[in-house]
Amino acid sequence: MAAISFQSVSKIFPSRGGGGLQALDGVTFDIEEGEFFGLLGPNGAGKTTLISILAGLAKATSGRVTVRGHDVQADYALARRDLGVVPQELVFDPFFSVRETLKIQSGYFGIRDNGAWIDEILHHLDLTAKADVNMRSLSGGMKRRVLVGQALVHKPPVIVLDEPTAGVDVELRQNLWAFIRKLNRDGHTIILTTHYLEEAEALCGRIAMLKAGSLVALDTKQNLLSQVAGLTVRLVAARVPAAWQARVRRQDHRIFEIGLSRYAELEDLLAALRAEGIAIDELALQETDLEHVFLRIMGATERVP
Repeated sequence: MAAISFQSVSKIFPSRGGGGLQALDGVTFDIEEGEFFGLLGPNGAGKTTLISILAGLAKATSGRVTVRGHDVQADYALARRDLGVVPQELVFDPFFSVRETLKIQSGYFGIRDNGAWIDEILHHLDLTAKADVNMRSLSGGMKRRVLVGQALVHKPPVIVLDEPTAGVDVELRQNLWAFIRKLNRDGHTIILTTHYLEEAEALCGRIAMLKAGSLVALDTKQNLLSQVAGLTVRLVAARVPAAWQARVRRQDHRIFEIGLSRYAELEDLLAALRAEGIAIDELALQETDLEHVFLRIMGATERVP
């Protein structure tokens, strides 16, 4: 049984002029128990809509979503109990302290006397010193930590992290990921959406990519990285040699990223630059990473069959 199953999920938001906006178009994939799964895509791709449907906050126009076999519509209470969601938006009650907020969240799931687990959450999220501080007094990064804590108080087997480190400092980000990795090792299924592609590359074993509401990639991280083999040269110059234009993967003004299939091609590129009298202001060589894969896939139009 899959931890999460999306079956032909579509969502159309109605518009005043008739018709509507197609936010999701027949999205189908499963997430297995114990996976650390990445859900990636540009703004407007449909990631948050898909998570809202999963959490029961929005209803799919068509299709079916289950959490550990429980339909998110027909079996909402059971599905929601197995799910912990860290939302993208900072939503909080300004009248309670951090500890009170976590106790109240526990009560929504009928859980009492879980002070030891709340203390552990506070410790791992570096919130112990703020436990009795009112929520409205916290910084944005601190509030986001509390959202993570709220998602974990009922020890859900499936945890969804929607941009959990947005606005969070580097030190907490490292502590948070250490804690989440531990939960994953303990058997929790983790679903992560993030704009920090290096996070997804470091953490996720399998990745799905959405574009304009459609699933355009679904594979292991290793298989996705193998699609863009070789190396990348990051070059700052006025232009690149004409013969190398087709090898430019990305350009931003005078910054060019050029693909190489092997190290020996670097000398060929340098020779071409010298031959055309092109001055190099900066040059760096790097291995292909998930960002290159993401940009290539987002530039294509094919859907996953």
